[in-house]
Amino acid sequence: MNPDQLRDASLLELFALEAQSQAEVLNAGLLALERAPAAAGELEACMRAAHSLKGAARIVGLDGGVRVSHVMEDCLVAAQRGELLLRPVHIDTLLHGTDLLLRLGCPPGGDITWADQAGKPEIDAFVARMEALLAGEEVEASPWAVDGSPAPQAIPQADPPAASTSPSGDSAGPQADIIPDAAAPAGKASGEVPGQPDSQERMLRVSADTLDQLLALSGAAMVETHWLKPFGNALQQTRRIQMRALQALDTLQVALAGGAADTAAQAALAESQRLLAESHQQLSQRVAELEQYDHRTGRLSRQLYDRALASRMRPLADGLTGYSRMVRDLGRSLGKQVHLELVGESTKVDRDILEQLEAPLAHLLRNAVDHGIEMPEARSQAGKPAEGRITLNARHNAGRLIIEIADDGAGVDLDALRRAIVSRNLAPEETAARLSQAELLDFLLLPGFSLRETVSEVSGRGVGLDAVQDMIRQVRGSIRLSQENGRGMQFHLELPLTLSVVRALLVEVSGEAYAFPLAYVMRAINLERSDIEQLENRQHFRFGERQVGLVSAAQVLQQAETRRDEDTVPVVVLGDHERTYGVAVDRLLGERILVVQPLVASLGKIKDIAAGSLTEDGTPVLIFDVEDMIRSVEKLLSEGKIDRIRRGGAEAAPLRRKRVLVVDDSLTVRELERKLLSNRGYEVAVAVDGMDAWNVLRAESFDLVITDIDMPRMDGIELVSRIKREARLQQIPVMVVSYKDREQDRQRGLEAGADYYLAKGSFQDAALLDAVQDLIGEARA
Repeated sequence: MNPDQLRDASLLELFALEAQSQAEVLNAGLLALERAPAAAGELEACMRAAHSLKGAARIVGLDGGVRVSHVMEDCLVAAQRGELLLRPVHIDTLLHGTDLLLRLGCPPGGDITWADQAGKPEIDAFVARMEALLAGEEVEASPWAVDGSPAPQAIPQADPPAASTSPSGDSAGPQADIIPDAAAPAGKASGEVPGQPDSQERMLRVSADTLDQLLALSGAAMVETHWLKPFGNALQQTRRIQMRALQALDTLQVALAGGAADTAAQAALAESQRLLAESHQQLSQRVAELEQYDHRTGRLSRQLYDRALASRMRPLADGLTGYSRMVRDLGRSLGKQVHLELVGESTKVDRDILEQLEAPLAHLLRNAVDHGIEMPEARSQAGKPAEGRITLNARHNAGRLIIEIADDGAGVDLDALRRAIVSRNLAPEETAARLSQAELLDFLLLPGFSLRETVSEVSGRGVGLDAVQDMIRQVRGSIRLSQENGRGMQFHLELPLTLSVVRALLVEVSGEAYAFPLAYVMRAINLERSDIEQLENRQHFRFGERQVGLVSAAQVLQQAETRRDEDTVPVVVLGDHERTYGVAVDRLLGERILVVQPLVASLGKIKDIAAGSLTEDGTPVLIFDVEDMIRSVEKLLSEGKIDRIRRGGAEAAPLRRKRVLVVDDSLTVRELERKLLSNRGYEVAVAVDGMDAWNVLRAESFDLVITDIDMPRMDGIELVSRIKREARLQQIPVMVVSYKDREQDRQRGLEAGADYYLAKGSFQDAALLDAVQDLIGEARA
């Protein structure tokens, strides 16, 4: 590299951007040429991409880049002229040259002298190999190992990389490309990609944070417009009341006309009628105007939100960059011929979801190549083409993103899968023999489960499909496996289009509004109490062809259950195909579109809750984390703590809330502990020091005392000692929560009779609540 020519690092960054863009053209074109070596369009596009990189490398002063791209261009020109027929060895070498150009743009460790020093032997070897191929010489198989991972340029990125320094020298923060309709083809200036549109959309770069704020504001505006409808309905009701008042006055006037009412009364009545009629006319006009305004604002806010959302949406193809190359390279490393077919790659996906999909999709494709596609000999014996095909199909359906990955391999040997399930003690042999295909395939999603007996660089460690399932669930999606014998495996992914808005079922639990994301709701029903069965101390009801367990949402949330005398129970049926539960609620409030408001980070993870939102009337609502809720239900089931769904009246036995006394001279600590325990369902009283606590304890009953040590009048050690000496109080558990975390302080508290010692220095909400539950159990007895 010529130091004089390379004036600053920004030039190298510009070359890196050019290399990234042109590498996409080269990768796509070379993979197509492997299947059709004489395709004129692909040859032209690849040649022009190599030519553009040669020019860019020359401008930057990257001599190694000039040599690499020049010999690649020679090879492609020879193929264009019919002097050379591209074979797999040519494609391997050209792909390696593409990787080498990318490494020149982003040298290892940022060393700008890499091309002239550490990387020179590799560049020389590449040029020599390509020249030998052009001379018609036979060369050995590619010396560059192919591990099936995406090549450097093929690492999927939801946003194209932005240079840390703009061409003008100004620093640039995190950016996101905004392309109003269609992405401009990569390398448009030097060569068009076949099949891409001719016109290039104007591109802007704005910060991702600005996009997020714009979407949040437009979503909030859309929700706010929903307030107009109920307000208009209220005005209509007022209008109807006015109409009835007018009718009443008319009746009164008729009654008075035949009587002896004086002239003044008649005049007052007439004036009241006139004023009321005039106000009624004005109100009717305003209501009509409000309805028109509601229609206009609703339409405009929806358009605003759709446009803001569209600015975050990107073609799925942006996240699939390099996957065709990855599949091809991995197949060759395993001795297989594999082709990836993309269908619906222009399907729009939310940027955040696209980022989180990269790793799961890459793993599923690697899994299909390694586990699904057979060796060419086996495929030929089965009457299949030697080249295997993997299809990735994406589409929108009912407001959801559907992605299906299918291969035409042999599929999973179900008998071998049954044996693996039994050998790993996951199910007894009798049970495994009765499992359906869908039930058997679900075992592949378990952590650590693998059918491979040996570990390779690609698979066999039992890590992967369970991680895929976890990542998909993090974006409120689901995955389902299916197969047809001899025709391969299919992975069916169902995901939301965006994480910013959720369609949800609103319910009421203990007087509060909650929301179930509809993606997890199988059905909402009003269940007849007579249909609730008691089996093995658990409540069930029949849903389709199966028995489904029933649990109260109030119990899961550790809140007081509302008892009602109705003969039906509102139930939301949740889960997936194998984990299905019915959750009883107080009321079903209907379906809503909610703008997701993330919870404050300082709150940490709240059990069973994913986010918050506001309804159209401003009512706050918590959105359930259904996966977390199902885990809570399964924990209650495993511990045998499921309560019956009680009917109101005499049958309902009152539940007593356990009482906790919090003793601390710090107002902040008292309030923090009080709120934590109250939110968990405990009844909490407070005392400002040991003496105050002692007086309260002698007058009231408590299930637990939580006390500080250093307090005026009476410290915590003396308070603990008094409690343990008093016959009536000595059975009450006492927890010490103190800033003193030395071993002698801990020992002193325990010797005084404390049942638990928690240091404030390492204080965490969960630690306190877990300790309280260990000492006295759940909040309600």
